[in-house]
Amino acid sequence: MPGKINIDAYSLLETVRKQRPVVHHLTNWVTIYDCANVVKVLGASPVMAHAKEEAAEMASIASALVLNIGTLTDDLIEAMKIAAKSANKKGIPVVLDACGCGATQLRNKKTFELLDETRIDIIKGNASEIAKVAGENVRTKGVDATKVEKDLIQIAKELAAKRKATVVITGAEDIVSDGKKLYIVKNGHEMMSHIVGTGCMAASVIGTFAAVEKDLALAAASGLVCFEVASECAVKGSVGPGTFKEKLFDYLYHLDKKTIDSMQRVEG
Repeated sequence: MPGKINIDAYSLLETVRKQRPVVHHLTNWVTIYDCANVVKVLGASPVMAHAKEEAAEMASIASALVLNIGTLTDDLIEAMKIAAKSANKKGIPVVLDACGCGATQLRNKKTFELLDETRIDIIKGNASEIAKVAGENVRTKGVDATKVEKDLIQIAKELAAKRKATVVITGAEDIVSDGKKLYIVKNGHEMMSHIVGTGCMAASVIGTFAAVEKDLALAAASGLVCFEVASECAVKGSVGPGTFKEKLFDYLYHLDKKTIDSMQRVEG
């Protein structure tokens, strides 16, 4: 059974602030502004370059690549493949947010094309998205999770081992596994579910931390701790989703070691 552990998430946040890595995105048009902002307030440098003509070149100067299929088109997926192959060649981590996988046949097909034709280092999604990637018979409700009967920890571990990747299942409790190590992040607040884009932002946060840490499971868990501790701080002074979102960026920008260490709730 998992037990309480402490991870030094602040050290990685401090490294992000010092190194200011470039995080290349081909991402969701709905949330692209928020994804850029969340990377920026953490101290890194976001770039949103979707054109096929420059995707490889931009990936070659980045420290991590984040792909999000939330508003996919055939052309965008082809650009993602080009960027991912460039990132693979350079040896930088590639994060895939399987946004909406399980909702339509197109999303399912394109998700597996990316997984089969490129090297994906971190596969991120909600419970039903990841279950679909793992081969379970589930249906995603648009981009919202539906109930998955099988044990999610087992799904994460098995998919991680099969794909030789780190798997992140986001939800009320986030599950992170590389097939061997396991982190369960229990931070966060229900208010996160009332604004569009927190899942997409989480993928960008994970990519930012992966840009400075080779242990991708630790990077993902640390990023989620920071993101979700900030959300718990932000909700205290908020009157609703609008003020919560504004304060979330402020608290991420001001995160310190004492806050992270005292508020993190992680099992492993």
